[in-house]
Amino acid sequence: ETKHLIEKEGFPYFDYTENYKFQEANVDFPKVLAELCTEMQVDNLIHVSSMSANADSKCDWSRTKFEGEMAVREAYPWATIVRPTQMFGPEDKILNWFALVAARLPFVPVFEGGEALTQPVYAVNVADAIQKIVDDPESFEGRTVDCFGPQDYSYNELAKFVYDITGQEPTMVDLPRDVGKQVVKPISMMGSPLITPDLVDMWCEDFIPSMTQEEYDAQPSSEKNFTLKDLGVNVVPMEKVAFSYLHRFRDGGHFSLEKGYH
Repeated sequence: ETKHLIEKEGFPYFDYTENYKFQEANVDFPKVLAELCTEMQVDNLIHVSSMSANADSKCDWSRTKFEGEMAVREAYPWATIVRPTQMFGPEDKILNWFALVAARLPFVPVFEGGEALTQPVYAVNVADAIQKIVDDPESFEGRTVDCFGPQDYSYNELAKFVYDITGQEPTMVDLPRDVGKQVVKPISMMGSPLITPDLVDMWCEDFIPSMTQEEYDAQPSSEKNFTLKDLGVNVVPMEKVAFSYLHRFRDGGHFSLEKGYH
């Protein structure tokens, strides 16, 4: 949820207020948009949800993502739902997060052992998939497209991957979910917080597809959830692109480990 500053009486004379809540951004707005598309007889609608969408999630963001899917399907049954896992790329909020926290905070928190799994997907691959849908929308009417990377990682493994590139040596602190939510609460009061209690809930749950690629392939065609493979998108692993934007976190930059440049 995003915030902005407002004035208030009394010290400190300002406060943060939410621009839009998850319910509004993930459920209400998509529902209204889908209803308008139906009313105006718009031919096609693509709704971007999330692989973490789950009615039973303790994470408000993930739960409202699920509710948003249901609302869109009800209002516009032939909508195409795109569900990516966490996306990586130059401006991502997953790999960059580990490097930023290591640079700005006294320790890097992980939660419940950092054992929850995620399967990040390259943001460009998700864009490629959406372009494929736009090029042939009728083939995807009423269907779901799941976008995920080639390998799953625990959050501990993601941290190690990032710090192997950046050379950072932060203190890692493992926190139980409830303790972690209390610890990060002050940080969540900032305008653009690095972490919030809801993010703690998200990172304590698996953020991966519900099936293996083989199980996706074995689905009956009439009920099939499509994947990047079905759309002919070549999935790019993190190892191919992460260095290009994470090396900036090295002390001394890209060439700090090369002789003759310092």
